[in-house]
Amino acid sequence: MNGALAVVENRSSSDVRATATAPKILIADDDRDMCELAEAGLSQRGYSVSWRLSPDEALAQLDNEDFSILLVDIHMEGMSGLDLCRAALAKRPDLVVVVMTGFGTLEHAIGAMRAGAYDFITKPVSMDALALTIDRAMRHRAMTDELQRLRRRVDEHELPNVIGDSEAMQRMADIVSRVAETDANVLITGESGTGKELVARALHERSGRRGPFLAINCAAVPENLLESELFGHTRGAFTDARTSRSGLFVEANQGTLFLDEIGEMPLGMQAKLLRALQERKVRPLGSAQEVSFDARIVTATNRDLEAEVSSKRFREDLFYRINVVRVDVPPLRRRGNDALLLAQFFLDRAGGRSGKSVTRLGRAVAEHIMGYDWPGNVRELENCMERAVALARFDEITIDDLPAKIREHRPTEVYAESDDPKQLPSMDVVEERYIRKVLAAVGGNKTLAAKVLGFDRRTLYRKLKQQQ
Repeated sequence: MNGALAVVENRSSSDVRATATAPKILIADDDRDMCELAEAGLSQRGYSVSWRLSPDEALAQLDNEDFSILLVDIHMEGMSGLDLCRAALAKRPDLVVVVMTGFGTLEHAIGAMRAGAYDFITKPVSMDALALTIDRAMRHRAMTDELQRLRRRVDEHELPNVIGDSEAMQRMADIVSRVAETDANVLITGESGTGKELVARALHERSGRRGPFLAINCAAVPENLLESELFGHTRGAFTDARTSRSGLFVEANQGTLFLDEIGEMPLGMQAKLLRALQERKVRPLGSAQEVSFDARIVTATNRDLEAEVSSKRFREDLFYRINVVRVDVPPLRRRGNDALLLAQFFLDRAGGRSGKSVTRLGRAVAEHIMGYDWPGNVRELENCMERAVALARFDEITIDDLPAKIREHRPTEVYAESDDPKQLPSMDVVEERYIRKVLAAVGGNKTLAAKVLGFDRRTLYRKLKQQQ
């Protein structure tokens, strides 16, 4: 071994990890003193450390135990550290390898990276520097594990076209599944871009109805045309009405009619819609006859309809008619790791459409995706991944492939440095941001996060559940 390990004591609370979930590290180095010093220093920081003095012994130990990190010296007898790195990764592709050497040259660094190592450090190193490198390696391992898990989950989602693994999405999926086979009117609420129409389509596909799924955006059609679109018209009912048309209510017979942006519907049309829902009949423009329909009505809005009712901009009786069952689609910032799950889904889809072999998210890209608030929700994320695939030069999305506002985004501060009351967040928001900040700082370790926050684990889990 070249060089020595300089041990520096540091027992701050942020370095203490829960021994019940202590990450396991294997050290392969032919210098016993170095191994013993590293074991002592890392053990004080909560890691479970084993060491072997030869590459062959280290490889044999990998067969017997599940290690998170392999810390390997580059110069050893019998097998170089780079060869050991390759052999270890052939056995355990999920292993994170950190290479150490007393010769810190660019050639050695490149060699280590090509052998599959996560990082490269030179000797002598302080214990603080070594612990910091291992902490980064552990975060890398956690992110890699999560990306692999999310790739597996992409094809396992419960609702057609609705991707989500978070508790908030599971609750939503449960409501959709329970109400799907009924004829109850459903109101879907959520911010713009959250995927309300996809939820409506999933509801239709799970309903067993044999008719079509038809959708209309109530905000996109002028009032004088909306009645004709919904209820139909007879020939000559108005200028340019050269033929009769049955309208969407009748065309969706035995299927589902989705009325998006229902909160934008003019009050006059709201009264006509209410009558149609009550009577289950429509009267085409220019006709004296009513026509029955058998379509399930699903509506959606990004407005607060109860506030609209209070402001007399939306009819209260219509609100109760369409709001038999309410399905809330959570914003992406409340969906935890769903952002990564969706990113992988959109990556696979965009890659398939473009014919490019782009299959992976880089770790740094994953961290940016998780750190961004996604004000445009799922729609913005989809746009981001389509752009990234179009610009990608490799089989992995890199930071350079992301839009500038996401590359340059920094997580929101816990509280705003402002004297303007309008800029100050509520205590609930401050607490949510701080919990997120602590979890990020400890690499997602909830036990350690609870200690830093001064909570017991049960309290932390409850607060995380409330934030979803």
